Amino acid sequence: MTTDPGFLAGLRGLAREHADLLRPTALGLDADPSLGPALLGTDPRWLRLTGMPAAYNPDPLRVGGRPVYVDRCVEQVVVMEELARVDAAAVLALPGPSMSGFVVADIADEEQRDRYYQRLADRPTWTFFGMTEPAHGSDPASMGTALRPADDGREGLLLNGTKRFVGNGARAGIGVVFARRHPGPLGVVAVLLETDRPGFTGIPLETLGLRGLQLSELRMRDVPVADADVLGRHRPATRGGMWAAVRTFNRYRPVVASFALGVAQGAHDYVVANRRQLGSGERDLLADLADRLAGTRATVMAAAESADHDPRDGTLASAAKIRATALAEESTLLALRMFGPGARWEHPLLDKWARDARAFEFMEGTSNVQRLTLAQGHLNGSLGDVRPAA
Repeated sequence: MTTDPGFLAGLRGLAREHADLLRPTALGLDADPSLGPALLGTDPRWLRLTGMPAAYNPDPLRVGGRPVYVDRCVEQVVVMEELARVDAAAVLALPGPSMSGFVVADIADEEQRDRYYQRLADRPTWTFFGMTEPAHGSDPASMGTALRPADDGREGLLLNGTKRFVGNGARAGIGVVFARRHPGPLGVVAVLLETDRPGFTGIPLETLGLRGLQLSELRMRDVPVADADVLGRHRPATRGGMWAAVRTFNRYRPVVASFALGVAQGAHDYVVANRRQLGSGERDLLADLADRLAGTRATVMAAAESADHDPRDGTLASAAKIRATALAEESTLLALRMFGPGARWEHPLLDKWARDARAFEFMEGTSNVQRLTLAQGHLNGSLGDVRPAA
């Protein structure tokens, strides 16, 4: 596993070159999220950044001549931070595996894995991760979406339920839906599902932040499901849907933190580049912000390394998300204040970043949820001895 600074610096430089491609699309995508496929879906270079496995990625990034598939959390946080410095919403709106890819990689059988990744390799395809529900959030104990045998003489299973706040849901072609097949936590399964099946509807939701992501509501009414669609069907229930969901959250929270960190860094850089004169107090504020950005980057990197080492432990992932989310909000609001009244009108990118920053609080668990995970990790000794030195 390569995490040497030279390799990561090279990877960061490549990601920065790709980020420049997003600059012309940021405000247009924010104004009209339906433009996502036209603005982002026609350039095959994006597949190199989305974690496609080697078997389906014939043109990977190369750092020092070595292929890089951006399939490790350490690589992903470096790449995503750089892209998010320009437009986090556009990055989240790219076609590719996204969160559902973690589940497929963990528990899909060979046929399911090929069905999922080959479709993504053949043509620009958006994917979704259907967990959150309107009445129950992401609480698996209360999950209402059900997978039951058809009771009208038809063969197979039927999927019924509603998922909400699903990124790219209305434009996706394939994704993963979590549903309850039996009572108890081991009764939760993950289903690989194409969105053109009868009974499946994806409806875009109106949002203020991360509009390009096109958060959606997924409605499923008697959607036909075959046993071959159930991910992890060849595995014990203890290594099935819930097991994969927890590991996915633990690996994706550092990535969410890297998005927030990128937005915070982008706001800082914008002030440095566009404020001609700074007072001493303002210089102190920017210097303090720069220090906190560096500290948060170290925390995010530590969380990513932990996720690569043991995705069962989400302690550092929660710590990174708490810290980066708060910093994104503080940084963008500070940047607006430094441009004075009317900043949101005169600097539309800052206005957009301030709206985007708020959204990270609600992605993959709010800060209260992260604090519970962090406290549990501390009680379990995952943080080691954190007492201050005498």
